[in-house]
Amino acid sequence: MCGTENPALASRRPAVSNGTWPTAASPDSVINLDVGDPTMYEAYWRSMGDRCSLVISGSDLMSYISNIRSTCWFLVPELEKSIRRIHRVVGNAAAEAEDGHHIVVGTGSTQLLQAALYALCPPGLPQPTSVVCAAPFYSCYQEVTELLQSNLYKWEGDAHSFNKDGPFVEIVTSPNNPDGSIREAVVNRPNGKFVHDLAYYWPHYTPITHQADYDIMLFTFSKCSGHAGSRIGWAIVKDKEVAVKMTKFMEVTTIGVSKESQLRAAKILGTICDDCQALVANTKSESFFDHAKRLMTKRWDKLHEVVKRSEIFSLTKSPKNYCLFSAEFCETHPAFAWLKCNDKVKDCESLLRGHKILARSGNRFGADPMYVRVSMLSREEVSNLFLERLSTIKIGIGNGNGISHIN
Repeated sequence: MCGTENPALASRRPAVSNGTWPTAASPDSVINLDVGDPTMYEAYWRSMGDRCSLVISGSDLMSYISNIRSTCWFLVPELEKSIRRIHRVVGNAAAEAEDGHHIVVGTGSTQLLQAALYALCPPGLPQPTSVVCAAPFYSCYQEVTELLQSNLYKWEGDAHSFNKDGPFVEIVTSPNNPDGSIREAVVNRPNGKFVHDLAYYWPHYTPITHQADYDIMLFTFSKCSGHAGSRIGWAIVKDKEVAVKMTKFMEVTTIGVSKESQLRAAKILGTICDDCQALVANTKSESFFDHAKRLMTKRWDKLHEVVKRSEIFSLTKSPKNYCLFSAEFCETHPAFAWLKCNDKVKDCESLLRGHKILARSGNRFGADPMYVRVSMLSREEVSNLFLERLSTIKIGIGNGNGISHIN
């Protein structure tokens, strides 16, 4: 799952800020690495020219309905075809219609999580259904669960410490946001249902080690290709009744999803698939996933070098696994760095803010504030500025935060 978590705040905090709306980084800029805005892929898509362009006339796409015979009646057939195709090409998730996998499209995967909770948590129970996730968990889950103060479900926090009787829903995020770890369900007891958030289970972030085939799997266009502004997510759902209930949630809240955005997503996902298959046929030298993986690997290598020389920060290095998509052993290169300060720093977020770096504190993820989540998805100049500043932070004279902020 992705999203800014607080759009109003995000709009006041662009990726780089020096008092005016910026177009490039400068030495005095405040850089915002709090949100996972995937602007690092802009240059690649700009290089594609008109291959992903669409022409939509004034009379196109005027009806609410896309396919009245579909479980998700507002899902345009072109997007459904592209979604099933890309999972077939990458091999990261089972999504074939003939195997009983239903596709539900949403305005981002955050809305689809809400739809899944609505579908999985029946009314009329003595107590709301508990919702849990193993810490560190994505900071948006609690906000989404508590937003409407629903009687259907209630946020109960860390799955590791969950010990209540009764029905529950566990959200399993793999690779995990914020730390990129590969996760499985934690709670092992009756009356449980599971939602697998696989937003980052793509080959530019992590090795594809198996084809996921869970009851509900959430994906998002923003982290697959970088097109966050299109606001497209999708769920792959095994149970038709659950898919129908999720569709009903979407129908009541937004009466469907923008067809223009769906067609754009279909076009771009189709282009990615075309290039992957052209690469196999030796008619293209690099696919989007190859390009993105190369960029992510380069950024992570630079970050590890900076952290290696640091007196303050540390990172966990992931082991190599065999990727079925690329047919090679490779490391995980998550969309976020889960940066840890040493025990002399009580608040890593405040430390970075003192150096004009905005990041998200570990306590927002159910973890210690000595951790901080930093986006690795910014434009190149912002990423380089972040590494430059990080390399200058040294241990100084103690203060209220544990150390003084000196360069």
